[in-house]
Amino acid sequence: MGGFSGNVIAITGAASGIGRATAVKLAGAHATLSLCDVSREGLRDTERLCRDAGAAVRSTAVDVSDPEAVNAWAADTHQAFGKVHAIINNAGVSLSGAVADLSLEDFEWIMGINFWGVVHGTRAFLPYLRASGDGHIVNISSLFGIIAMPGASAYNASKFAVRGFTESLSEELRLENAPVRVTCVHPGGIDTNIVAGGRVTPSESLGFETVEQAARDFKRLARTSPEAAAEQIVRAMARRRRRQLIGVDAWLLEKMQRIAPVAYQNLMVAFARKSRRQ
Repeated sequence: MGGFSGNVIAITGAASGIGRATAVKLAGAHATLSLCDVSREGLRDTERLCRDAGAAVRSTAVDVSDPEAVNAWAADTHQAFGKVHAIINNAGVSLSGAVADLSLEDFEWIMGINFWGVVHGTRAFLPYLRASGDGHIVNISSLFGIIAMPGASAYNASKFAVRGFTESLSEELRLENAPVRVTCVHPGGIDTNIVAGGRVTPSESLGFETVEQAARDFKRLARTSPEAAAEQIVRAMARRRRRQLIGVDAWLLEKMQRIAPVAYQNLMVAFARKSRRQ
C-alpha cells in the first residue's frame, strides 16, 4: 500500500493485537515507526517483525496513563527522526463487571489507559503533527463507543469518551484549517487477547465468573482478525476518513443504533440473558 513511504508514525499498544498488526502493515508500506507498549517482550517481537518487513523502527516501554512518560516518548520520537506525521492511539484494556460490583480503582484504571492514554498521546504529538504540515491522529474507540452492553459500563464509558473527544478534536482542527486530519476507529469483535488480559469482576447476574469464561464468550463473537482490522485502519488513513467501522458486527449494530437508539437496548438485554443461560 502506497502513501506512507518516509512518514514517521507512532503507535501505542503495539506489542500485540491491532497495534502489532497495524505496525507490521505500515512497515510493509515503507513507513518509519516509533512503537510503545508496557510489554517490553511483546514490543521486541513487533519490532523484529517490522524490521523484517524493511522498516526503520524504534520501540519504547511506555505507560500511556502517565502523561510525563508519553510526553518524553513523543519528544524522543521527534528527536530521533526529526519529524512525526501520525500518532495511532491504540493502547487499550478490558474491564467486565456490574456497576455495583466494580471499584472506583477499576474505573480509574480503565479510564487512565483507554481514555487518558488517548488524550495524552494526542496532546503530546499534536505540536509535531502540526509542524509536519501533513499530520494525522488516529484514535481507536470501539463498537462499544457507539452501543452499550450490560457488564461493560466502564469499557463503554472509556470508549464513548474517546469518540466524543476525537470528534470534537476533529471539528476544532477543521475549524482552524490545521494541517492535521483525524480518524476515529470503531472495531467490532477483533480476535485479540484484550479480554483474556483484562480484568473481570465475577457477576452471577451477568453470567460470567472468571476471566477465562469472559474471554471464551468474547472469542465466540470476535470474527475479525487483527490483520484485517489493520488493513482497514491503514486504508482509512490513506483515504483520510473521519470515521472507520471495522467488522460486519460493527456495521450492523451501528446501523441498528441509528435506527433505534433506545430500543436497541432491548436486544442487548435479551442477548445477555441468553448468554447467561448457556
